[in-house]
Amino acid sequence: MNIVIKGVDELSVRYIRLLRKAMAVLLCFCGFNAFAQTTATDTATVKIPIDSSRWYQLNNVSNGLGGLFDGNLTTLVNTGYGLLFANFDAYYPVLPGERIDITKLKFYNYEGGLGSQPLTVSVIDSTGARVLIGTYEGGGYMQWDGPVPGSPGFALAKPMNNIKYIIINAWSQYPTEMEFYGHYTAPPTPAPVVPKAYHLNQYCGINGFEWDFEDPNNPLVVSPAMLTGMESFTQFRHYMDWNKLESTQGEYTYDPVHSGGWNYDALYAACKANNIFVLADLKGQPNWLMATWPTNQQDSENVPVPYGSDFSDPNSYILQAKVAFQYAARYGSNGSVSSSLLSVDPSIRWTNDPPNVVKKGTALIQYIECDNERDKWWKGTNAYQTSYEYAANMSAFYDGNMNTMGPGIGVKNADPNMQVVMGGLASADPSYVQGMIDWCKLHRGYKADGTVNLCWDVINYHFYSNNGVSGGVATTGVAPELSGTMKTAQAFIKMSHLYAHNMPVWVTESGYDVNSGSPQRAPAIGSKTALQVEADWILRTSMLYARAGIARLFFYEAYDDSPTNPIQYGSSGLLNSDFSRRPAANYLYELNKQFGNYLYKQSLSTNPIVDQYQDSAKVMYALAIPDQVGRTANYTLNLGTADSAIIYNPTITGNVMSSTAVKLSGGKLTVNVTETPTFVVPIGIASGVVPPSKPDSTGTDTTTVKTPAGGISLYPNPTAKYVTVAFSNNNFNPVTIKITDVGMGSSYLVNTYPKPSNDFSETLDLGSIHRGVWLVLITQTGRKTLVKKLIKTSD
Repeated sequence: MNIVIKGVDELSVRYIRLLRKAMAVLLCFCGFNAFAQTTATDTATVKIPIDSSRWYQLNNVSNGLGGLFDGNLTTLVNTGYGLLFANFDAYYPVLPGERIDITKLKFYNYEGGLGSQPLTVSVIDSTGARVLIGTYEGGGYMQWDGPVPGSPGFALAKPMNNIKYIIINAWSQYPTEMEFYGHYTAPPTPAPVVPKAYHLNQYCGINGFEWDFEDPNNPLVVSPAMLTGMESFTQFRHYMDWNKLESTQGEYTYDPVHSGGWNYDALYAACKANNIFVLADLKGQPNWLMATWPTNQQDSENVPVPYGSDFSDPNSYILQAKVAFQYAARYGSNGSVSSSLLSVDPSIRWTNDPPNVVKKGTALIQYIECDNERDKWWKGTNAYQTSYEYAANMSAFYDGNMNTMGPGIGVKNADPNMQVVMGGLASADPSYVQGMIDWCKLHRGYKADGTVNLCWDVINYHFYSNNGVSGGVATTGVAPELSGTMKTAQAFIKMSHLYAHNMPVWVTESGYDVNSGSPQRAPAIGSKTALQVEADWILRTSMLYARAGIARLFFYEAYDDSPTNPIQYGSSGLLNSDFSRRPAANYLYELNKQFGNYLYKQSLSTNPIVDQYQDSAKVMYALAIPDQVGRTANYTLNLGTADSAIIYNPTITGNVMSSTAVKLSGGKLTVNVTETPTFVVPIGIASGVVPPSKPDSTGTDTTTVKTPAGGISLYPNPTAKYVTVAFSNNNFNPVTIKITDVGMGSSYLVNTYPKPSNDFSETLDLGSIHRGVWLVLITQTGRKTLVKKLIKTSD
């Protein structure tokens, strides 16, 4: 190293010589290359943490991108087989309050070159521009490569600051690991997920068709016998073919529809009169739209656009959005929609054929679903929509793409009160919905309150519990607790909480077959037939989704499609051909009749399952073994001051659960729990609220006390371990309870709980705090914080 010095005094020269010697020593000690590559900027950088669950891929992938960020350098990354698109993007959104600046990018090259199909990494910067930051071509072996193929180092040509998305474009080939470096600010910790509780009657739904209510020989009226069968269920998801409503383009029919002659007005009126909630699922292509496609590509389940349309353009879906407007205007609650925008086909097809007439604001339908399983990869690219494409579809369907498509288009422009449900996802993948949300951010923007302007009101997916859920090909159904049922439900609810303002989540298809050859079958277990096992699993599925916080559940389906055929879903009907109930339908009917108004409160045990439910001051416990081998177990409930209890068991036939009254000794009841759920209701209680059945090894008094009107009850007080907070009001906002030390003011417990009804009761475990005097602060939105003094008698 030569340093040329000009125009400096002797002291400066001596200083520089000393500096040169120090540098030489440092170079010898550290190594020149290491020194040369270390800069002040580098020392400030960190490895950017990547939350793998946040990636969403615009393809029919079955695996995520977690393998790219798991630290494993030798395991190849595979996002799935049979992908519809050879080349596709994967997006990583940066969260509100999070900041990512990228200065370096590293790829681990384990084996193989990518040839002419390199992987690229881009970002969307703060201006919305997409900027390429790195390319990976492979070809080396067990080495780290940088962002520029063939060039040393990992630094970007230009640091990217305050990015909004990271985008990976791939041809289904990846490095085994990828790392980003730069500057990172973590997002604020989100509020905890507090699943909302819903009435049990919202888990007794069924999928079906108009011919499940109306006899083909007399389709203009609802058959009383058929209606009796469908009254087994509280909810009806109506598979409604677009072709029924608009068999001739621009000519709408309802009463009767000109494709089949069914009377939709009578169908919906009968459901409303008999308290059957209806979800109308507008699906498929009408024949005239299908005819625009080449003959060898025609399929009613293709994407609902004319052939050759751009799936990513909301305007491509204008025809579907028009019929949605007409339907919502007729069956929604808005009587002031302009009649000039409405039309029907009044033609009479034969003698005594009633003409269709314009109606509006009949208030028969509150919810409409936009198509069905738009991620149907098994139908190929003509029937599959990426999350971005389906969001564009939804934007037209919802409100005419924010009223840019003209009058008479979109559900909300006909009835602002009608709720739009996104089509149920066959893949049950929350990241698909994340992609839809991001499309809305980019194309619909934000509302005045700062929330994303989404174009649906309910998140919706399908889930069938079988042994192929975790990978592989399904060969049999399995009990709901033994597959990914709960995990998937929790993932959707978490996604809704983080990205969709806690939007309700529904499951609109679930169920089992009884044909012994079906890959979705419920098998016979011990002395139980397949029909009885199906009934157990159906009822436990309802209880599981109530526990998870899913808002509504619909089973597939009312009647068998092909009972002797081992094809999947061919023998999944819950009603017999004579309209009578099979065991599963009977269980749902009895559940609704006996406990339909109860809300899930909390779980006291997971194996056996012991859940507590509440209906105002009434309490019920549901117990079941989460297995499929005929196992049983005993569980002792602590029912407080109750002097007796009623044990309810669902029945295979009949209209009510069987019941047995038993006397209690010391408030304890031992229940023999089986794989068929059992329900217990305490009676003879000293007051209106029953404490949950907590284990009480300390001998603490758990006597219930009456909640004072307008006040808060704290009992028992003093206490050794458990304390219950109870009160009643008409404010349904969540309740936050905080326990603080009187002397130091430190908080030792802070939790927020849902309050879905007038009555609130929550038992707290104080085992982790020491004895002494404590303050309990109870806060509810819209009300003042109330403070109670609590004495804990032991550590």
